[in-house]
Amino acid sequence: MFNGAILIGASERQGGEPFFAINPATGARSDVAFSSATPAEVEEAAGLADAAFESFSTLSPDARAAFLETVADNIVAIGDLLIDTAMAETGLPRARLEGERGRTVGQLRLFASYVRLGDWLDATIDVALPDRQPLPRADLRRVNQSVGPVAVFGASNFPLAFSVAGGDTASAFAAGSPVVVKGHSAHPGTGELVARAIQAAVKSRGLHEGVFSYLPGNGNALGAALVAEPRIKAVGFTGSRGGGTALMKIAAGRAEPIPVYAEMSSINPVVLLPGALAHRAEAMGAAFVGSLTMGSGQFCTNPGLVIALDGPDLDRFVAAAAEALSGAQPQVMLTPGIHAAYERGVAALVGAQGVATVARGTEAEGGNRGQAAFFATDAATFRSNPVLAEEVFGSSSVLIRCSSIEEMVATVAGLEGQLTATLQIGAGDEADAATLLPTLSRKVGRILTNGWPTGVEVTHAMVHGGPFPSTSDGRSTSVGTLAMMRFLRPVCYQDVPDALLPPPLQAANPWGLTRRVEGRLEVAA
Repeated sequence: MFNGAILIGASERQGGEPFFAINPATGARSDVAFSSATPAEVEEAAGLADAAFESFSTLSPDARAAFLETVADNIVAIGDLLIDTAMAETGLPRARLEGERGRTVGQLRLFASYVRLGDWLDATIDVALPDRQPLPRADLRRVNQSVGPVAVFGASNFPLAFSVAGGDTASAFAAGSPVVVKGHSAHPGTGELVARAIQAAVKSRGLHEGVFSYLPGNGNALGAALVAEPRIKAVGFTGSRGGGTALMKIAAGRAEPIPVYAEMSSINPVVLLPGALAHRAEAMGAAFVGSLTMGSGQFCTNPGLVIALDGPDLDRFVAAAAEALSGAQPQVMLTPGIHAAYERGVAALVGAQGVATVARGTEAEGGNRGQAAFFATDAATFRSNPVLAEEVFGSSSVLIRCSSIEEMVATVAGLEGQLTATLQIGAGDEADAATLLPTLSRKVGRILTNGWPTGVEVTHAMVHGGPFPSTSDGRSTSVGTLAMMRFLRPVCYQDVPDALLPPPLQAANPWGLTRRVEGRLEVAA
């Protein structure tokens, strides 16, 4: 069960300013008063994480992988209590949350399997050349090591997969970093249940208690204190642009600046090319609305912008989308604050000059339900009004009618950085697609064709990141095994005696790793 506790290492405590979970579907307040962590508890959790760093960061791949698998097993063992609690705190349906739990434990197990492979260590050896002329070369050995304790912020829209044991925590653990989680105030019971599962895994695997702490709280002061804590060496964040940039400023202003890997704002343009429109305009219109309204549009890859060549085929797409959207039932949004922000964003589009309302979903019945919206404008109007390019978090999208392929390219070129871009292509569109791709690749982290951006797979090849402001660092991803690299740094050992080297670099190769020796990969026997 959960009781509103703060979990610091192996201990739990209550105190600080109380706050309550709100069921967004009913407005009902939870019976449990949750405790807000204080700056003193931030300091204590960071101190424990720092004390745990040496032993945890040097665990063998097998031991670290076993810990990740134990966390996954413990989350599954919570059973229906986890799903029921999350439903009450988020308004999300059971099937969505059961799928998200599957993704959460699946990514923990994926990281475990990848950790065992060991190639993320990038063990690299250039042996000494004492007889080289005119100067000898030293023995040089390089390996990736954890950056140190990591602060993770739970996200509002994924109470499991991007929260306490979500991708940021899983990748940090996989990299050997102790984690201090700032739990999201919208689903504190869900967060505490998962935090207890991690705490139990730390204990059962015999790890230092400081490997994990959970600090719930309401308001911005807790997060600011966590990022400012000198023993925290990196931050994982999923949330608003304002929240992410605020944390970036705190991190940059420290005596020792640290990286903040923030996933923030994205409108994920969908480009409809003429051949695709000619052959399947109606089908694309219906599919677009399905992607737009999924989960009340509360996905970071929601298709918030459509760019297409004006003409009769585009009119067919618009008519099909309008018909599908007009029957879309409003769904519960995650919090009253998110719903209010959505309503403000839609109101700004309704009132914008040169913007037409194509269609709205059905009228909302009940609180915190987002009525879907689809708007249209032309490229010149879009360029002249920056509000039209701002993310509206929810089921809202803007169509830009362009007069030529060149105008479509120019529209893409004027966009900010995005997580995704989608090309809908058909027969005869190959040349136009080739024209667009170089510009798209400069703007986004993932390019799709003939699909829809919602639905992110957790795999080795996935990139869930992109140029600012979609993320704070476009060289990184928050989904997939590449996410580990955010929390690793290379260390080179020069002429260090073999007995003092970390195991990945020792001559005997005790962990049985594939290593790069003199530029060539050597596979362990």
